[in-house]
Amino acid sequence: MDKKIYIYANDTEMSKTIEKTVRNKLVKSGLRVYEKYDENTELIICIGGDGTLLRLVQEFDFPKTPIVGINTGHLGFFQEVLPEKIDDFIFFYNQDRYTIQSLNGVTVSVKTDSGISKHIALNDITVRGLLTHPVHLNISINNSFIERFSGDGICVATPAGSTAYNYALGGSIVDPRLNLLQVTPIAPMHNTAYRSFTSSILLPANDKLTVIPCSNYDKNLSIVYDGLMTEYENVIELTIQLSRKKINLIRFDDYQFWEKVKSKFL
Repeated sequence: MDKKIYIYANDTEMSKTIEKTVRNKLVKSGLRVYEKYDENTELIICIGGDGTLLRLVQEFDFPKTPIVGINTGHLGFFQEVLPEKIDDFIFFYNQDRYTIQSLNGVTVSVKTDSGISKHIALNDITVRGLLTHPVHLNISINNSFIERFSGDGICVATPAGSTAYNYALGGSIVDPRLNLLQVTPIAPMHNTAYRSFTSSILLPANDKLTVIPCSNYDKNLSIVYDGLMTEYENVIELTIQLSRKKINLIRFDDYQFWEKVKSKFL
């Protein structure tokens, strides 16, 4: 069988214990566990919660290798396997009884006076001002002006990220079989002085979102991508769109997205 497997785990005691158990069970079943990840790895086992998987994705720059998650965290929306189901997971994996769910990321290109920087996220990209006062942003879709947004910022989420910060902001839960982006306002201002969308906007997969600061006061922005933050000064333009990079999650026969939504949120 001799399949090359890499284990990525967080540093909690529970995860460390589960990692030892998984290693022993994999070896007994004829699988090989390697200490380093490379392009020949056939499976990544991610032990932890959703945050651990997001760190894995960022650290390995959206690896093409299939990933299966063992949940030792809180929500565990990405994680497919419960610790008590490890034997079942190994059996089904050895029997090739699984499918691959591909999830695209979202990318932002940040143009400043000093050049262009890019970030990619699996869940979402958030744009905010650096200070506590509202930020004013001109927003266009496919180079067509849509609105002058005023508020704390915007969150641009993938279907995978629709159940994360986007959901907390009042955005919609999106089935991952749909390939789109969701733009959700953060504390939008809507009154006689300012007119901003107060609900999410859904964009087709090929659409491009452009964000331009309205004035010099709005050019200092923080970009948060999957929880990682970079601050920029003198931002000229942001371009946000669905990324071609994706991850491949292993799903077994009993996986149902809406059943998971019900069990996690209701």
